[in-house]
Amino acid sequence: MVFGHSSSSSGGVLTVTVCEGKDLKDQDAVGKNDPYVEMWLDEDYKQRSSTINNTNNPVWNETFSFNVPAGSHDKKLYLKVLDKDLVSSSDKIGDTKVDLKDVYMGKPFEGWVKLPAKLGLSSHGEILLRMHFAPN
Repeated sequence: MVFGHSSSSSGGVLTVTVCEGKDLKDQDAVGKNDPYVEMWLDEDYKQRSSTINNTNNPVWNETFSFNVPAGSHDKKLYLKVLDKDLVSSSDKIGDTKVDLKDVYMGKPFEGWVKLPAKLGLSSHGEILLRMHFAPN
C-alpha cells in the first residue's frame, strides 16, 4: 500500500472560485466585452458565471462546486471565456484547461491562468482562479 495518496483516488468535491479576468481580448467592434465563463470537468455538466457587462477586466468572485467521482482524478478543468452578444451567439474570447493533479492531492491552487491564442504565441487574457478539493 502506498501511504499519503489515499485521497487521490477517493471521490470528493472540487471547489472553483472564478475571481476575475484581466486584459481579455476585445471581441466587439464597438465597446468592451460582456464576458462570462463556462467551466466543466465533463461536457455533460457545464456551469457558468454571470455576465459582467462592458469590461475587459471583469470581477466575478463566484464559487462553483463539482462532484468528482472516485477514480476520476485524471479529469481536467476546462474553461471557456465568452463574450455575450445580444444579436448572435456568444463569441469565444479564449479557452484553456487546467491540470488538477496537485489539487486532487490536497494542494490548493490560486493563480492566474492564461487564455492562449492559437499556437500559444500570444494571450487572449487571464483568469484568476482559486481551487481546492475536499475528499469524501
